[in-house]
This record gives sequence, C-alpha cells and structure tokens, in this order.
Amino acid sequence: MTTMTKQQQKHHNRPLAPSDLLELRESFEIFDDEKTGRITTHSLKIMARALGFRVTRDKIMECADDAKRRRNDAEPGVDFATVCDVMAGRYAKRNPEQELQKAFRLFDDDDTGGITLKNLKSIARQLGEDDRLSDDDLRAMIDEFDMNQDGEISMEEFRFIMFREGSTTSS
Repeated sequence: MTTMTKQQQKHHNRPLAPSDLLELRESFEIFDDEKTGRITTHSLKIMARALGFRVTRDKIMECADDAKRRRNDAEPGVDFATVCDVMAGRYAKRNPEQELQKAFRLFDDDDTGGITLKNLKSIARQLGEDDRLSDDDLRAMIDEFDMNQDGEISMEEFRFIMFREGSTTSS
C-alpha cells in the first residue's frame, strides 16, 4: 500500500472545480463506450493524457488501486468516482498560466508570438472544419478580440479571451 506525503494529501483532498468535474464527466462518457459506468485503467491513462496530464501506466494503476481500496470497490475497472479521486490531485497541481501558454502555443504554431489568420486556417484544417469556416469567419474571430487592431491575437488578448467573465475555463 502506498502512503501519501502531506503535500499529496493536501492536493488529494481538494475538491474538483465544477468545470473540472464537467470536463472529467464528458471525457469519462467518451471512454465508457459501452455505457457500463466503468472504464479500464488503460482508458483512464489515455483519458488523463488527452486532458494534458503526464502519467504512466504504473502510476495510474497505483492511484486507481489506492482509490478503489479506500472506497471498498472490488468491481473490475474504475467508475467515475474513482476517476475523480485519481484526478483531483492532478487538477489541483495545474498551473493556469502554464496551461494558458501551452494552449497559446498550440494556436501560434509558427511561433510568431501572435495568432494570425494563417494559424486559424491551419487549426481549422487540422480539425476538418476548413470547409465550414471561411476566411471571413476566421477573420471575424480575430477582429472580435484584437484590441490593439494589429490583425492578430497576442498572448495578452488570448489571456483576456480565456479568462474573461463568463468563460468556461477554470482559473
């Protein structure tokens, strides 16, 4: 049995924010393709990685086993409560500024320091949305938040978009 440090316990006991719970629920439902209410630890590892967490198979299995043991859960696989238990500490350790910078770099794929029409076209193409979004649509997205009117979204403007009142991102 693994013992947790005081730092791990502090993060472990912190409740998930509503937006984090929603993100986990939506992800869990995708991986629970047979709608049994349970997923495999392998699926949990893939889900955690898809959500941006660096995890190993062994660490996920260890955390899931510990969580199941604490809850007296002998069923195969992991249920949503176990997923929340395993992921709570990881969410608590997230650094919002680092997450924001990482997301910005995904859009700014040419590393110019700004999100341009070219960047949005590339993202739309990667997502298979290039036939649905015209250049005018993409330009309108930029224009809406381009506060200094330089034709691109800077890191500061991106931060405003992501953390403005009513945004669905957690802070």
